[in-house]
Amino acid sequence: MMKVGFIGLGNVGGQLAGSLLRNGLDVMVRDLDDALMSKFKQLGAGTAASPKELAEACDVVITCLPSPAVCSHVMEADDGVIAGIKDGGVWLEMSTTDEAEIRRIAEKVKAKGAFPVDCPVSGGCHRAGTGNISIFAGCDRPTFDKVLPILTTMSRRIIHTGELGSASKLKVITNYLCSVHLVALSEALTSAKVMGLDMNVAYEAIKASSGNSFVHETESQVILNGSRDISFTLDLVSKDVGLFNDVANRHGLPLELAPLVVDIFKDGQARYGDREFSPNIIRRLEDACNVKVLGKGFPAQMVDDEPEEPGYEVKIPFRSDY
Repeated sequence: MMKVGFIGLGNVGGQLAGSLLRNGLDVMVRDLDDALMSKFKQLGAGTAASPKELAEACDVVITCLPSPAVCSHVMEADDGVIAGIKDGGVWLEMSTTDEAEIRRIAEKVKAKGAFPVDCPVSGGCHRAGTGNISIFAGCDRPTFDKVLPILTTMSRRIIHTGELGSASKLKVITNYLCSVHLVALSEALTSAKVMGLDMNVAYEAIKASSGNSFVHETESQVILNGSRDISFTLDLVSKDVGLFNDVANRHGLPLELAPLVVDIFKDGQARYGDREFSPNIIRRLEDACNVKVLGKGFPAQMVDDEPEEPGYEVKIPFRSDY
């Protein structure tokens, strides 16, 4: 059995590492929070004093960290992953990161004889803990086949997106769409409130219509509850939409919505703080209109009620990249 090292036990990483343990894998963890490491030690995981120590002990190293800068430090520090990664080992980067940065670090990983994979997740924190989240994987096909058994313990649907960096590009695209939907829903729900509509009726009408989206079915519920708790914060959304905008700019794309969305979330950070829950971007409109957009009977947090099932690779018809 391959030994898997997991670095970064935050909202998403902790859930993913828990899925590995729950499915019987040999897991070692590393986090700056000693309490989180103690929790995983009690669950049966090994612990490492540094990323280097973890990489020396493991066949596969997974990083799930809050920003490209943090990931780069964890990888490149004197006691970092690259200093300890094994010849023939694999590095899975599961953060939302910049494809140019992952390519840069990947060259250093390959120089040690190891194999890099950009491997972000999508589908919401509430699905990470049940193994029902989706995973994108960018790497050569032999490496993908090698790590697929590990990915299927953390994810329901796995997509081999193509070469290294392709997964990170698709991840920032999907996160951008999620952010656009959240801003649009903030406007739509506030409009419904100001127009005097019943908010429970408005929720169901949108859900049953061509205006529906995954974001509406999840984040609108915690908005209407009032908790606004989706385990994701404004600073993280700003990072994600900024990454998308940066990639688009590098490709010379004359986008119109993306810069506006970047500015909206930066304004939300300035008003309410970096660590405000991201659905509370609606507060910008609530404050302007002097209303509170609430419904009745909606949950304070999303819970994944889908049964956990074995993961599988999503086959792409007519793909042309291989």
